[in-house]
Amino acid sequence: MNGDYGSEETAMQAYLRAGERRAAALGNRGPIRFTASGELHPEIVEAYWRCGFYVFQGVLKPDELADIERDLHMILDRLPVEKGAAVDARGRPALAADCAGPNLHWARPLSDPWGGTAAANGRHPVKMHEPATEGVPKEVVFLILGSLQFSEASLRVYGHPGLLAVAAAINGPDFAPFNEALWIKEPGKGASVAWHQDGTTHWDSPDWDEGIHGFNFMGQLYGCTAANGVWVVPGSHKRGRIDIAKVAAEAGTERLPDAVPIICTPGDVAMTNRQALHGSFANTSRDWRVTLNFGFHRRKSVLGVKAGGIHNAVATYDADRIRARARLIGYGIDARLQRFPDEVPFVYKPHADEGLNYHWDDRARAEIKDYNLLDLSI
Repeated sequence: MNGDYGSEETAMQAYLRAGERRAAALGNRGPIRFTASGELHPEIVEAYWRCGFYVFQGVLKPDELADIERDLHMILDRLPVEKGAAVDARGRPALAADCAGPNLHWARPLSDPWGGTAAANGRHPVKMHEPATEGVPKEVVFLILGSLQFSEASLRVYGHPGLLAVAAAINGPDFAPFNEALWIKEPGKGASVAWHQDGTTHWDSPDWDEGIHGFNFMGQLYGCTAANGVWVVPGSHKRGRIDIAKVAAEAGTERLPDAVPIICTPGDVAMTNRQALHGSFANTSRDWRVTLNFGFHRRKSVLGVKAGGIHNAVATYDADRIRARARLIGYGIDARLQRFPDEVPFVYKPHADEGLNYHWDDRARAEIKDYNLLDLSI
C-alpha cells in the first residue's frame, strides 16, 4: 500500500483504534425508525441532536448497491485522462467536459488540497499531514459535484422515501435542497479533507441555532472505516463558529483528541450536521470509500438569503430559485419509483401544494445538465 504516516504511523494507528472505541460508545446508530404515528423515532432525534451525526444502518440494499457500483465504474471509465483533458482514456469526450459547472475536483494522491489555503473562503485553516507517495498519478479526481446528472442510481438514492422522511422530520416538510456530490477515496491515493465546519452564512444571525445550516446525508457504497472515513467532533454543532486553528494548536496535532470516526458498512447512510467540526485523513488504507453525499436545508434558512460563493455563484435565493433546484427531488422520487415500483414513494409537500409533477425520462435527463449551478449553499 502506498504511503503511511512515517514516524507518526504508530501514533496514528493508536488514534484510529481509540476513535473507534469512542464512536462505539455514542449510541447514535440503527435503522431508520418511525413511531406508530409516523414521527421519526425520538431516540434517533435525541441522538442526532446530541452528537451532531447519526448512522442509519442497512438503508441501501444489495440490488441498489449494485446499481450504484455500475454507475461508479462508468464514471471512473469516463474521467478525463488527466486534469484539463477533454477526453477519457479511450479518446471519448470525458465526463463533464461539456458542463459549465466546476464538477471535477483533483488532488495529488494523499495530499491535503484545501488545508491552510484560501479555498472555500478559508474554512480549512489547518493543514493535514500528507503521507509520502511514489509511483502514483500526479493528480486524481476525489470529488464530483452535480453528481445526480452523471448517475441515475445516485438520483434514485436522492428520492429514497425513508431518507426524505428523515429530512422532513429534521428540517420541516418544506425542506429545500443543498447540493450533491460523489466522494472517491481510493486506497493509497485518497486525499484528506482538512478540519472545517460547512456553514458560512448564518453564524452571526439572531436566529442562529444548532440546525440552521442544515445537514448532509452520506450514503456508503463500500462502507467506511476510521482510516478512510469522515471524523466528527461530537456536539461541536452546538458551539457556534469554532476557532479551528486554536483547537489544533492546543491539541498539538491535527489528530483532534475528541473526534470520532463515522463507521459504516455497505448500504449505511450517515446524517451529519453541517455545523459539526469534521474532516478526514489521507487514505493510506487498503479500502475504497465511495460516498454519495446530498444535503438539505430548512426552507427558511435559504429563502430570501444572499449566499453562495463556494458551491455556486453568489445570489439571492428566491422562491423561483428554490423551486427550480427542488425539481431534482421530484425527478429522484419518480426515477426511484420506476426502479422500485413496490415502494411507497415520498410525497414532497412543496410539490404537492403547488400541484407539480415530475417525470423522469429522456427529456428530464437532458434538462438537468448543469443543474448544480442552482445549488443553495449557505
